[in-house]
Amino acid sequence: MKNNVLNKGRILLLLALFITLMLLTYSAFGQNTNNQQHQIRGVVTDSEGIPVPGVHVLISGTQTGTFTDSNGTYSISPHPTDVLIFSYVGFDTVEKSIGGQTEINVTLKESVTDLGAVTVNAGYYTVSEKERTGSISRITASDIETQPVINPLQALQGRMPGVIVSQISSIPGSTSSIQIRGQNSLRPEGNYPLYIVDGVPVSSVPVSGSGFMALGVDPLNSINLSNIESIEVLKDADATSIYGSRGANGVVLITTKKGREGKTALDIGLYTGMGKISNTINTLDTNQYLEMRKEAFANDEATPTQFNAPDLLVWDQNRNTDWQEKLLGNTSYITDVQASVSGGDTQTSFLLGGGFHKEGTVFPGDFNYRKATGFINLNHSSSNHRFRVNFSANYGVDRNHLFYDGQFVQRAVLLAPNAPALYDLNGQLNWEGSTWTNPLSYLEKTQETKTNNLIANASLAYEIIPNLNLKTSFGYTNLHSEEISKEPLSSRNPALWQYLSNSSRHITGKRESIILEPQLTYSLQMGKGSLKTLLGMSYQKATNHQLYAIGVGYADESLIGNLATADRVNISLQDDIEYKYHAAFGRIGFDWAKKYFLNLTGRRDGSSRFATQHRFASFGAVGAAWIFSEEPFVRKTLPFLSFGKIRGSYGTTGNDQIADYGYLDIYAPTQGSGGLYPTQIANPEYSWEVNKKLEIATSLGAFEDRVMVSGAWYRNRSSNQLVGYFLPAITGFTSIQANLPAKVENIGWEIELSTRNIRSSTLQWDTSVNITFPKNELVSFPGLEQSSYANIYREGASLNSSLLYQSLGVNPETGFYEILDANSDGSYNSEDKIIVKDFGRKYYGGINNNLTLGGFTFNFFIEFVKQLGRNHLTTFQTPPGMMGFVGGNQPVEVRDRWQLPGDFSNTQKFSQAFGYTPYNRTASSDLSVTDASYVRLKTLTLSYQLPPRFMYKTGIESCRVYLHAQNLFTITNYSGFDPANNRGSLLALPPLRIITIGTQLKF
Repeated sequence: MKNNVLNKGRILLLLALFITLMLLTYSAFGQNTNNQQHQIRGVVTDSEGIPVPGVHVLISGTQTGTFTDSNGTYSISPHPTDVLIFSYVGFDTVEKSIGGQTEINVTLKESVTDLGAVTVNAGYYTVSEKERTGSISRITASDIETQPVINPLQALQGRMPGVIVSQISSIPGSTSSIQIRGQNSLRPEGNYPLYIVDGVPVSSVPVSGSGFMALGVDPLNSINLSNIESIEVLKDADATSIYGSRGANGVVLITTKKGREGKTALDIGLYTGMGKISNTINTLDTNQYLEMRKEAFANDEATPTQFNAPDLLVWDQNRNTDWQEKLLGNTSYITDVQASVSGGDTQTSFLLGGGFHKEGTVFPGDFNYRKATGFINLNHSSSNHRFRVNFSANYGVDRNHLFYDGQFVQRAVLLAPNAPALYDLNGQLNWEGSTWTNPLSYLEKTQETKTNNLIANASLAYEIIPNLNLKTSFGYTNLHSEEISKEPLSSRNPALWQYLSNSSRHITGKRESIILEPQLTYSLQMGKGSLKTLLGMSYQKATNHQLYAIGVGYADESLIGNLATADRVNISLQDDIEYKYHAAFGRIGFDWAKKYFLNLTGRRDGSSRFATQHRFASFGAVGAAWIFSEEPFVRKTLPFLSFGKIRGSYGTTGNDQIADYGYLDIYAPTQGSGGLYPTQIANPEYSWEVNKKLEIATSLGAFEDRVMVSGAWYRNRSSNQLVGYFLPAITGFTSIQANLPAKVENIGWEIELSTRNIRSSTLQWDTSVNITFPKNELVSFPGLEQSSYANIYREGASLNSSLLYQSLGVNPETGFYEILDANSDGSYNSEDKIIVKDFGRKYYGGINNNLTLGGFTFNFFIEFVKQLGRNHLTTFQTPPGMMGFVGGNQPVEVRDRWQLPGDFSNTQKFSQAFGYTPYNRTASSDLSVTDASYVRLKTLTLSYQLPPRFMYKTGIESCRVYLHAQNLFTITNYSGFDPANNRGSLLALPPLRIITIGTQLKF
């Protein structure tokens, strides 16, 4: 208790110091004390009236300046005799005299079409959009800042070709998964991409959890979304091979905002809103349910009793409760507040800020997710700009207060509509004579998940001689998580208390890592040629601590969670793992006349996850591009073509995402003392998985880039698969870590189209579309039939496939489902699963529209997916008529059932006992497959930018108000909760329909 109080005290003290520092900074730097100066405001637009962000506004003859914000507005305090210089890449520079003006609006004229003005982050270096040879997708702050999401990955859904982001559940704080150009490894844990935050690697493996958090907690949850400048996803070999083994499954680069020179500014953003579940499942009402149950007993020639049929003999036959509305129908309220202070001069700039996010749940009771974040960025350079230093830190604390029941959503669907009232006449939980488990009892089993996460990076750079630079970066991460689940006796049926006791579960984890990366860069201009080189090294050390414990026998509920007061403590798992990684990497980039580009990258990796003789491996790639639109003959023959580029790449990346120390024999102590027993058999011979990537792509721009289209074809082949090789039980082990000659191939097309539909002084309309056609295939797997994967995969099929029985439908004589006995041996096993269905996406993408009229902006984004899914046969898991452990309700589709011999129907006859085996087999047959394609209005935003003249005397530089909607509607034939969760699970909460209103202010 004392430690908790001290920790809370430290947090409050740090928060107080943080707020004080922000106020002092703003007070010291934000006030203009020179009476001879006055503030100038304005908006910078292009020739078509479109606001231009990032324009440098400089007071001539000084080093004082600022930049326009995302809405093209600026504010600066010059003397009346000064001249303002407006400059931006791709536009002609404009100079304006001040005089007595207080508002100066500027229109910039485009000098040339210049894709070079768009710079993308490639990790160890930056490259212009025009000159890049690799495949990099990018979204910016404007795509992220208004979305009411917790995790930055959720903002990517549908917006990038070749990238699939899945939100497993809409419970706040739950993990999201990302897959870049398909599944490369047979092992699920071998498909995580590499996360890089401001140059620091962050483990992409979810933090261990249980209950609603059974799939883990995402380590990116604690990042402040308002502080993200951009997210780049690196996909092909040219972009990822410089990361070696860590880039096998793609790289996600998150870049946070930096301080900029100019007057000190205060930015505030806030929004509030509410959310409801976007969909429910249409289940039987009381009359239909009771009819099903009575018919089931009649079909089985069985007699209902109060033990096997309390719903028929004990519970109210007239009660009709919509349990989905009762248990999942609450409103989730959301509040988000962000603030930051930034400013500086040409030598030193800073950014300091923080935020708070609170989000409720749709469950009964006061359960919520809270996140507090703080961030800082400091940049300094010497007066001659040869020495530069940068420091950034992002710190987040989140708390998720839930209850411990991973099946609560399933209960809401399956509970009988005539189940008893939740409370008795005395206001206590109603147990109805021990005939059911009251779902509200699970709300008493509280679960508290706490995570503290620090990501910090410092870099020093020095220009040794012109064009030769030495840079060293140091990164540090520290993530500490703690989950406590409390199960008091008050959550249990009083009739069973004498057999139970108060208990708690504890999951503690700590991840800590350091990385040191010295780099040397050199550039050389040789006539029309330009050479850029990069040479660097990496040293990373990571430690991972895990502890699972159970406390039993607390004397009082108030003591639950304090293991020192438990009668018995069981340690089920305690791990301390150390991982080391060394690498040397290099890049050579060459271009000739800004038309021909060649990029060579290489990396030598060493990982402690392999035995000494296989610890090191080399990876590399080559990328090339030709901007053919720069050729005179193209300009002459295709005058409408403003830009044209062909690029390609080929290379290799590795994969070391396996358990640490897998090459060693491992022993564990026996119960008691003095003994050891083996838990892992050694294999020092396995080595790296290898992923070979090939890509050919083109980009075209027409009519001064008003129409831009790009297309890419890729092929990734992953071989030397690290899998668990099957062993006979006589060895004492079921498998051993080994390389198998299995080959997985991902082939696909990625297409992007962007158009400027209308560009006038009053109305602008832009559209962008992306679509991906992926194909995943297990090309070969020698010895598959003898491996542990024989019942999971088939050669020539996708890794997303399921092996299924062939359904024969409902037997018109017996009324039960039947499946084909493919080998006619009288039994049903994996050999009879002759149907292969691919549940991966056939194609997917998104459509974004942005319309601006005056100060109003209207944006909407539509996500679409073509895929198969699993229907209610898999979802509901028990045959219609049976009352399972969780409940026995069914979807309305089961009313089309068999009733009499000779009937032809889609559903077997109702049965309360005997129908489980045929139903279970059919749930694993092709009859359980359905179309799960969908079109979803993912986001919709209406915003208004107040004109600068309204802000003149308020001290507010800019003000934007907006209304945002998330998941407004989904068009689909899928009958489950959410077609995006196409495997039919009832454990995940469907996405919430969220409406928020907010404002963004700049002072």
